Amino acid sequence: MKDIIKKLVEAWGPSGFEHHVRALIREEVTGLVDEIRTDAVGNLICRMGSGGPKVMVAAHMDEIGLMLTYQDDQGYFRFNPLGGVFPETLTGHRVLFENGVSGVLHREGPSRRSDAPGLNEFYIDASDGRGGSAGVEVGDACAFFRPYEERGNRIIAKSMDDRIGCAVAVEAIRRLHKDKKGVANEVHFVFTVQEEVGLRGAATSAFGVAPDLGIAVDITVSGDTPRPSTRLDVKLGRGTAIKMQDVGLIVPPAVRKLMIDTAEANKIPYQRELLAAGSTDAAAISLAGSGAPAGCISIPTRFVHTTSETVDMVDVQASVDLLVALLKKPVDLQ
Repeated sequence: MKDIIKKLVEAWGPSGFEHHVRALIREEVTGLVDEIRTDAVGNLICRMGSGGPKVMVAAHMDEIGLMLTYQDDQGYFRFNPLGGVFPETLTGHRVLFENGVSGVLHREGPSRRSDAPGLNEFYIDASDGRGGSAGVEVGDACAFFRPYEERGNRIIAKSMDDRIGCAVAVEAIRRLHKDKKGVANEVHFVFTVQEEVGLRGAATSAFGVAPDLGIAVDITVSGDTPRPSTRLDVKLGRGTAIKMQDVGLIVPPAVRKLMIDTAEANKIPYQRELLAAGSTDAAAISLAGSGAPAGCISIPTRFVHTTSETVDMVDVQASVDLLVALLKKPVDLQ
């Protein structure tokens, strides 16, 4: 599974520019599903099975990034964020443009340890030393740049959010394809666009699929750093996290019960997740069209929205196991 994780997390694909990631996933699942299509906004929709309850599994392809808005007389660029960019993580980091040009982020004036900078204090240096900026211009997008790394069970990369969810979905497709019984439902695996800027791809695709059940696969914040929030009880290495609630969704009791009962019946390690900030594609699925019950399988992650997002393979594998177990039996929310 690590092969597809590495490919996905190192791929370039900020919000609105997911085409490279989409091409990678399409290549991985071609021949394993019954139908593949790309909708009008760029979601990749892969169907397995037909008839029976419709289940929509959503994992978003985009990552946080920046878009250039202005170039000053010295050649430095200003930018707008694409998604939740934290200013305190930026100084000295690098960004990568689609054409391969890299840029360095820094802030105006001397570094001051006593205050937190705003995004408007930062600029990007993409100069080439020859009076130009190597083909980069206003309106171009860039993503943060950092290679994939392994440290024991831990995997570190710049876009675990949510390429690790995409990898979980791809691995589930592989396993379901190998199983002669396949899926017991009509499953639409949707690799969504523009989640980081407002759950946009999930909203349109859910309207088209009209699922009976929605399952997002995304990351969640872990609470196992030296001074964690008392509101975060999820930890790396303790299993998949089953969402109870976040700011955009209160998971229906029947969906919570289905996920917990399935995990316990299959001896899959799990944790209960309540997220104090942020939401997932499940929230958009729950409100699309006439609505649908929805929940989320979450992968615990440290250092969210930085270039070193960290997950544990124990939790990743448990997330795959839970997703496969859920899809192998007919959905029953009674």
